[in-house]
Amino acid sequence: MPDPTPLRPEFTDGPPRLAVIGAGPSGLAMAKNALEAGIDVTVFEQNHAVGGNWLFSEAPGHSSVYENTHIISSKTQSEYEDFPMPADYPDYPDHRQLQAYFEAYARHFGVLETIRFRHRVQRAEPAPGKRWRLRVETADGLVLEETFTHLAVANGHHWDAKHPEYPGEFTGEYLHSREFRRVPERWRGKRVLIIGAGNSACDVAVEVSRVTRDVALSLRSPQWFIPKYLLGQPTDALAARSATWIPAFIGRPLLQRLLTRLQGPLRDYGLPEPDWAPYEAHPTVNQDLLPLIRHGRIRPRPAVERWDGDGVVFIDGAREPFDVVVAATGFWISFPFFDKRLIDFKTARKVPLFRRMLHPDLPTLYFIGLFQPLGCIWPLADYQAMLACQEMLGNWRRPKDLRAAIDKELANPHYDFRDSLRHSTEVDYAQFRAELLAELKTCGIRIGPPPMGRPGRYRTGVHA
Repeated sequence: MPDPTPLRPEFTDGPPRLAVIGAGPSGLAMAKNALEAGIDVTVFEQNHAVGGNWLFSEAPGHSSVYENTHIISSKTQSEYEDFPMPADYPDYPDHRQLQAYFEAYARHFGVLETIRFRHRVQRAEPAPGKRWRLRVETADGLVLEETFTHLAVANGHHWDAKHPEYPGEFTGEYLHSREFRRVPERWRGKRVLIIGAGNSACDVAVEVSRVTRDVALSLRSPQWFIPKYLLGQPTDALAARSATWIPAFIGRPLLQRLLTRLQGPLRDYGLPEPDWAPYEAHPTVNQDLLPLIRHGRIRPRPAVERWDGDGVVFIDGAREPFDVVVAATGFWISFPFFDKRLIDFKTARKVPLFRRMLHPDLPTLYFIGLFQPLGCIWPLADYQAMLACQEMLGNWRRPKDLRAAIDKELANPHYDFRDSLRHSTEVDYAQFRAELLAELKTCGIRIGPPPMGRPGRYRTGVHA
């Protein structure tokens, strides 16, 4: 391990002073690595506790998981590689367990002391000397300004709701899945339409189907639906182990045949059949959706064409009335504290950052966790953060021609992902991990294979 003393800080004079925006899983990993590297770090968090989206709250404006949310990647594939989840956690922990896990992580590594809770960053702008000036509002309404040598952005990308745009008007109750917390009693017996086919859409449809009599799920495009368990094991853990000896060009069609054999053709559920292989799009992981469709509790419908008063018209010409519409139509990548003339990835189909973290024109800025893996973000965000710290210390050098490196990376995606805004930051977990670890190896940090929950294989031990 290189000497953590900041002897050769990159791009600025003097020792690094780092600001981190957000105390969600990625921001916590950034702060933890900064502390381990001896870097002065301050975390700004607008909520009262750590966890980001996993901090369940009904407060207006807070993007929160809903009341019954469980993670869709299993615990052994989601935990930080130097901090395993408790042994008594189930395969797929709920949001309460995850928030407690993040609290324990922050406490164990001393991160809590670096966090300024209820501090919202209003503005972040470049300052002389490649520094960053932050304007921050406190819980008391005070506005403070501070300058830092480096800035790490970890504000998440599942909070700025993307609403569907259709002609016409809907006169019933409408909300985005960002606002969904639980099925309210007033929905009992109502006709509810869920728009979308991603993980949030399917989770909401399953929840609503347990209460109301008529739930429709509108799909704009086909999807593969991956169960949480295959052959009695968490599917992602099974896939991770298989990937060590089955190459992707064999494993992907094998998974497709296995899903079709176990579930039957999707057309038997009234669902469109994808003309692409699993993992060419971000997978929808849900154990309950398909059985509930076959039970008649959820009705698949095609894409919406337009609003029509108390109902919608679908692209097949059919009109149906609905009392409630939930739009689970995704999120924009958004940074409300940046001037849009400086940084705006909102409509980028490929976000132009090296290793999904380095901006070509702003050398003291890092984006941590701004990627969507076929797996969990947090362990990989930990390695992004470690790499950022090594650059701040002068132990790692970014490519000399960073724009060319970014162009090469974007031109060679890990998979042939479908061209859409949804996949603007998509990566393959194992390949991205290998790329980050290869960068770390150049500055003397060697990390072995992922522990996958096995005792004794964690990087630096376990929590007390």
